[in-house]
Amino acid sequence: MDADPLPKNQILLALEEKATTKAIVFDRTLEEFNTLKEVLSEMSNDLNEMLEEMELKVDERRLRFEYRDRGKFEAELKFADDVLVFSMHTDIFQFDRDSAVWKYPYTKDEKLNSYCGIINVYNFLSDSMKYSRSEDLGYMVARLFINREGSFFIEGKRQKRNRISNFGKYTISREELCAFVESAVKYTLSFDLLVPPFDLVKVASVEQINAKIESSKMRTGKRMGYKYNSDDVIENE
Repeated sequence: MDADPLPKNQILLALEEKATTKAIVFDRTLEEFNTLKEVLSEMSNDLNEMLEEMELKVDERRLRFEYRDRGKFEAELKFADDVLVFSMHTDIFQFDRDSAVWKYPYTKDEKLNSYCGIINVYNFLSDSMKYSRSEDLGYMVARLFINREGSFFIEGKRQKRNRISNFGKYTISREELCAFVESAVKYTLSFDLLVPPFDLVKVASVEQINAKIESSKMRTGKRMGYKYNSDDVIENE
């Protein structure tokens, strides 16, 4: 006799529900990421036009914004000494049971609302890219969570929607993406390169020195040797 088909049907229905939800979240996140690319390109052009109209004391080429599409899931925005890399993760995530996300009815009452796609923003020094310094450090400045309904929240300094309690209250839009990028750029401009502690750099190998002579490959990062967290930039607003 065949085993009771009910448990098998329940398994298949649960699998279908989760797979369908994840597919919807992925498509929605990719759609918004493509809009984000458009925002980055337009913002770059607009800011460069504004730079051309200003009377600058430095070479305009040092300040120009440069947008580059790095593929389906990556894009970058370069300005002055910095590069912001925007990266969409190809997986869909669920929050751990200790997350504050579960405190609110939006996810507590409907678990499927908690599945999110993520767009990460990392800050690198432009010279790290220019000289292919693969050991240099980049720092996450923000990450954007988007669910199947387009509801979102952001983790990151100076971000307008940076409270989990906002999840379910706002829907992602072009205007929200503009604010997301602008906040990340403003954060980066205040996030300066610090002199590393003496003890961290007091010894160097011959290989390191030779690499530095060849192509400036001594390891560098804005907070190398210091503890980095989301509050190490003073809020000016």
